Amino acid sequence: MPELPEVETTVRGLRPVLAGERLARVITRRPDLRRPFPVDLAQRLTGARVTGLDRRAKYGLIATDRGDTMIFHLGMSGRWRVDPLTELAHDHLLIETDAGRRLALNDPRRFGSVDLVPTAALDQYPAFAALGPEPLGPDFDVDYLARALEDRISPIKALLLDQRIVAGLGNIYVCEALHLAGIAPSRAGGRIATARLTTLVEAIRDVLRAAIEAGGSSLRDYARPDGELGYFSKQWRVYGLEGADCPQCGTTVRRRAEGGRSTFWCSSCQR
Repeated sequence: MPELPEVETTVRGLRPVLAGERLARVITRRPDLRRPFPVDLAQRLTGARVTGLDRRAKYGLIATDRGDTMIFHLGMSGRWRVDPLTELAHDHLLIETDAGRRLALNDPRRFGSVDLVPTAALDQYPAFAALGPEPLGPDFDVDYLARALEDRISPIKALLLDQRIVAGLGNIYVCEALHLAGIAPSRAGGRIATARLTTLVEAIRDVLRAAIEAGGSSLRDYARPDGELGYFSKQWRVYGLEGADCPQCGTTVRRRAEGGRSTFWCSSCQR
């Protein structure tokens, strides 16, 4: 599933195409993805001007001058195609601008979603109401993380994946950040010293920034809006590398399955 860097990369790719543009045509080619499209989506978006593009956690936001924001989630296989030469079978939402640019939201598995909500009510959107701070934002710092983890005995990896603690982190980047910080994924979150939490906060930010710079990680069907694949997977330290040598110490990278996810770590570097 696309994580924070992939969604951030997508939003950045959409800005040059949509920012400040008026939407001339909006077409849904089927009634639903994971959930039904809003019944008045085309009516409310057609003729509107895009006033901003942003991201919250793993969701993309497209705001308009009509006081609406379209919220999209890419699910397992969703991606935006920019100026496609032809329409594909799984192009489920089509958008054209007055400038003649075209976008297609392609989602073969249809696990994504599109909603349209009043911009003023974004904080009350069900998926956003209980989200923690953005890991690249000013509210996510060592003091916040220490408070959030206080007395918690759950493994630090599970806590970092809890969207109520920090928004947008997923399995790949938590594995990578914990390795960079030298913290075992199984260590109880409330038993990590403040100095090590400081290192962890910086590791999370460094991993996310590097992934965004690389255009995200290419998993299955994910691609950037320009059609290019992200190449952060070339920089993975441990994720997906079971049996390889740890780049830090040379110890064999290990893997275990937990709750349908795989955890990758180095038993020597991460304590």
